[in-house]
Parts: sequence; structure tokens; C-alpha cells
Amino acid sequence: GPTFTYGDARKAGVVDRCLYAWRGNGRIIALGGGVYRWADEPPANLDLIEIAERVPRATLCLETALAHHDLIDVIPTATDVAVPRGSHRPTLTAAIRLHQFHRETFDIGRDEIEVGARRPLGIYSPERSIIDIVRLRHAEGADLAWEGLRRWLSRSPRNTGQLVTMAAKFKGAETPIRSALEVLL
Repeated sequence: GPTFTYGDARKAGVVDRCLYAWRGNGRIIALGGGVYRWADEPPANLDLIEIAERVPRATLCLETALAHHDLIDVIPTATDVAVPRGSHRPTLTAAIRLHQFHRETFDIGRDEIEVGARRPLGIYSPERSIIDIVRLRHAEGADLAWEGLRRWLSRSPRNTGQLVTMAAKFKGAETPIRSALEVLL
């Protein structure tokens, strides 16, 4: 495939000298942590590939997920990545902001996208992303929360019940979501 690990190369019979020569002459791109990508593959977001390859259960969240779903105009300066609380904190070359979310609610609203890695990368749905940004608006910025909610409402005005139902599963999220919906609707 387009992405492989050092272990994959060794299993295929590639010796270190050859692997390093490929890296040196630009035939492969080192993504960090023993993960490589063929240089002639179609363009891809190398940070997302590294995250998908090296962080099990990694899920794009908050500002990054909102931007991916086109719910905010901000271009994130780092990739927001959620992992289940208590998980190992990864060391990556990609610029990330790591968030640890409760294990009991971690999979609620979690989808997957293909990024060119050997496995898909998790991403929270638009509804879950709005709930999280509202829950963490004190740290992430209330403006982002309300911008995301307004834009989501302009696309999905009849799904407010689904948003409130999902928000009820998260401590402290339902009341601000209901209040904002009352003002915006």
C-alpha cells in the first residue's frame, strides 16, 4: 500500500541500507516512528496519516472536526485528537492538541474517514463535535461553539432533537445546547 512501517519493510525482505537509501533519495517519506509513505503516491495529509498509523483509536475532534465538517471558518493551527481517558500519550512529529475523553462516551458520534493510512482515522460527527465544543467552550472559545452551532442549524434545522438527545449523554452539555437552540430558533 501507499503507507507501510519499518516492520512491514523488514517482512518483505527490505534491508536497512536499502530503506535508508530510499529515504535519502526521496523515494519514500519518513512520517515518524517507523512509518513511511511512497513519495510518488497522490498528495495526502501526512499529519493525519501519522496519527492514524501511530495512535490507536485516535479521533479528530473539536476545532479540527468542526473545520472538516465545514462548520467553522477557522483553519486549525494544530490537529485536535481525542483518545480514551487513560490511554498512552503519543509522541508524534505532527502538531497535535491531545484531548482525553471519557471511555464511556468516547464512541458516541464517532465515525471513520480514509486518510491514506493502513487503517481509517476516527472523526466525530458534526453533532458530537458541536456538543464537545459547547462543553469545552471555556477552553476552546465560545465564539467557535456558537458559529458551529449556527452553521449546523442552517443545514440541519430538523435534527435539533437528535442533537439534544446526544447532548443529554454528556455531563453539562444539554442545558447550554437547549439554551442556545432557544435563542437561535
